[in-house]
Amino acid sequence: MSTAAPPVVDGRTEARPHWRLARAAVLLAVFVCAACGLVYELALVALGSYLIGDTVGQASIVLGVMVFAMGVGALVAKPLQPRAAAAFAVIELTLALLGGLSVLGLYAAFAWLDLYGPALVGTAFVLGLLIGAEIPLLMVMLQRIREQAAGSAVADLFAADYVGALLGGLAFPFLLIPVFGQLKGALVVGAVNAVAGLALVCTVFRRELSRRARLVLGAGAVVVALCLGYAWVTAADFEVTARQQLYRDPVVHAERSRYQEIVLTRSVREVGHADTDLRLFLNGDLQFSSVDEYRYHEALVHPAMRGPRGDVLVLGAGDGLAVREILRYPDVRRVTVVDLDPAVVALARHVPQLRALNGGSLDDPRVRVLNTDAFGWLRTAAERFDVVVADLPDPDETATAKLYTVEFYALIRSVLAEQGRLVVQSGSPYFAPRSYWSIDASVREAGFATVPYHVDVPSFGDWGFLLATAGTVPPVLELPADAPRLRFLDPGVLRAATAFPADRARLNVPPSTLLQPRVLDYARTEWRGY
Repeated sequence: MSTAAPPVVDGRTEARPHWRLARAAVLLAVFVCAACGLVYELALVALGSYLIGDTVGQASIVLGVMVFAMGVGALVAKPLQPRAAAAFAVIELTLALLGGLSVLGLYAAFAWLDLYGPALVGTAFVLGLLIGAEIPLLMVMLQRIREQAAGSAVADLFAADYVGALLGGLAFPFLLIPVFGQLKGALVVGAVNAVAGLALVCTVFRRELSRRARLVLGAGAVVVALCLGYAWVTAADFEVTARQQLYRDPVVHAERSRYQEIVLTRSVREVGHADTDLRLFLNGDLQFSSVDEYRYHEALVHPAMRGPRGDVLVLGAGDGLAVREILRYPDVRRVTVVDLDPAVVALARHVPQLRALNGGSLDDPRVRVLNTDAFGWLRTAAERFDVVVADLPDPDETATAKLYTVEFYALIRSVLAEQGRLVVQSGSPYFAPRSYWSIDASVREAGFATVPYHVDVPSFGDWGFLLATAGTVPPVLELPADAPRLRFLDPGVLRAATAFPADRARLNVPPSTLLQPRVLDYARTEWRGY
């Protein structure tokens, strides 16, 4: 380590008797700022995955733009190096304000302005620009305390930076989101960012600030504190108002679970019905409408119940509506429901309107509910089932696309009993024909023979299903002889359901696999604009 003389500031030799403490303070600031910077990145990615559903795409945009902007920021910081301490304080205050308000601003752009894409790119660029300017300025500040070899200084800075990034990466999913949520979590990080930057400059580098600079930074700190504080106080009201903007009907329940945003809306239909319309949305996607959900669930469940049905496996369907239809057969001995999100199951069990709709099916003694990932559970399952009902969210996200692959259906085949049947909700053959026929190709590639069919569900439009059995002989698409009385489905409707019009005939599209999730690409492009 060099023993060079103390640095000269404004023509004066500055003494730093406690240089070790001063260096530690700089490295601590690097640590905290790195953690805050990574949280800002993760917050943008997470918000995009909730609102848009394209996790990989959102991560690519955010990380790509921010890394590019960080390079630009490092260059922009060059002229600021003579006044590194003051410039660093201004950058941290600006970063704290913009980063802390980033989630709020992007949510507003999505809910009211329909400008989420440009707003995301702009926000990622500005935040990346500011983050990129931090390290060059901190390097100058570190060398002003006590000069050392460039390699050693870089090693110290980047070690603190990378370890801080680790802290931010762990704190975001395991502390900030569970405790504060996305909106308030970003505000907390903004406040920490501001305190870390100001504390370093106003203690270790106080002598480098003129009186005017101190006044300006003090005023800036007050403005940032007031803005973040006001946003904290009004965050709950803002979120309720913005969320309601996204839904036609009044929101009666909303929560963000570990996996998704869950929203229930409820209204009285004014045209043609006097019925209450209860709707469930997961990450903004409609799961059912109480006005016509019976059409969907009768078509999904009852054709698969023709044959042995003592043991039934339901993948997804944590709302209990498919289970309600299954339990209408008294000879069903056991129903196993595998749904990832316990929050959806709790909603189905405890919200009175939803419990009335599903008939309390999840509390039936024949039903057991497992809150785990269906793919992982199937890999170790040793049981055999007469019927498997795959009622899973649409494959328009990376997390759900794996549940529509050849590998997933092969796992289902391994737990299917002899003469067992599989039924898959497969999306709309009208709005998303390539997605629909790719799912059919995936099921067939896994060793099943399929019967495609579709029905009209007014809330969804033309909606498709696949009934399948292992082997080469397709199953018979009929209702069980002892089927209960149904409101929608009858033999005539079921026969007509296998007919596809000429403009929606079978497409020769390849199957979807884990390494090549074609159904994800199809779903993203086909549903765009609907």
